[in-house]
Amino acid sequence: MSSDGFRRLSPDQVYLLRREPADPATLGAAAAIVEEVRTGGERALRACSERYGDLEPGAPLVIGRDELDRSLRSLPDGERGLLERTAERIRRFALAQRAALSELDVAVPGGRAGQRIAPVERAGCYAPGGRFPLPSSALMTAVTARAAGVPEVWVASPRPAEITKAAAAAAGADALLASGGAHAVAALAFGAGPVPACDVVVGPGSRWVTAAKQLVSGRVGIGPPAGPSELVVLADGTASPKVVAADLLAQAEHDADALPVLVTTDEPLADRVDEEIRRQLGALPAPQVASEAIRRGFAVVADGPEQALALCDRLAPEHLMVVGEVVEPLARRLRHYGALFVGARSAEVFGDYGAGPNHTLPTGGAARFTGGLSVYHFLRIRTWLAMAEGEDASLLAEDAASLARLEGLEAHARAALLRME
Repeated sequence: MSSDGFRRLSPDQVYLLRREPADPATLGAAAAIVEEVRTGGERALRACSERYGDLEPGAPLVIGRDELDRSLRSLPDGERGLLERTAERIRRFALAQRAALSELDVAVPGGRAGQRIAPVERAGCYAPGGRFPLPSSALMTAVTARAAGVPEVWVASPRPAEITKAAAAAAGADALLASGGAHAVAALAFGAGPVPACDVVVGPGSRWVTAAKQLVSGRVGIGPPAGPSELVVLADGTASPKVVAADLLAQAEHDADALPVLVTTDEPLADRVDEEIRRQLGALPAPQVASEAIRRGFAVVADGPEQALALCDRLAPEHLMVVGEVVEPLARRLRHYGALFVGARSAEVFGDYGAGPNHTLPTGGAARFTGGLSVYHFLRIRTWLAMAEGEDASLLAEDAASLARLEGLEAHARAALLRME
């Protein structure tokens, strides 16, 4: 096997894997950056942005809506139409999600209760901009925030290209912070000069972005931990090695820290995928990053479909693709993933580039407890209670007082019983 091939792990080795959203070394270094911006404000944000190459000395930190609109207008018609069509597909899906959530007004003993739904006031949306601009992330995050009804939406992206600024305009963003990494996340969370403190900070990014989001969680909502990309392909012997290799490489080229994985019930398929990966890598114009990610990834041969399903659930990946006549009918039994793609025609890159569902998805095994970014991350469910007089209300007061006294909280009990007078 060449250096560009997959490692082979046994099922037992997969079960022993431990993955964290951010490693301790990155968390420690990111904490220093976050604190620098928290205490130093705009001055520290600018210093970090220039230090890490996000911003030329003296260049503006914030790009206003007028300039974003100019970038959108300046695009060739084909590119502008592409951004607007993609934004509309994301918007339709997000609005359908929003429509699935309703306000409530229901009877309870002695009165009525319910819930009201309200968006947060301000959202910060991160769009990576490292080796390549990622306008799709600006669309995925900011369009979804607007669909949720957020009044003020900011995008942050380092070294923003014209296409990224145009995407922020197409998504309806109010302004763009020309900064990235942990310092941009800190600015969105705490505020820095012209950048206001946001209520929610979301979006995919490097391990530095993921670490910073983890550090500011609690002060702001952070959505799913969306670090370096992950793809698990579950395939049997009928799957096309060419298709499987293409999708694994598509995720591998995101980031050297990406994790591409093949879980298969057929060892000869693993060999053929390995050969196909080497062949396709050689045909890429810039294979270095994908090659490094492939070396981080691995293939595992399961004893059969049941073990293959268990391995996928153990990994709980960001993206899970199921390909092959034997395993595709079993896809509904999978429990833990950010997004599922069933069948060879359902390319994972269609999810990346705006079929409708969001591409900001949980990584590091977080799919065990959360889903991908949606309008729900920008909404607050607030409950209310309105009580009246009557026998049911008196019973509720007595029960509340009794429970309070079981907990040793006499003032609670007296406050409840006062309502019976």
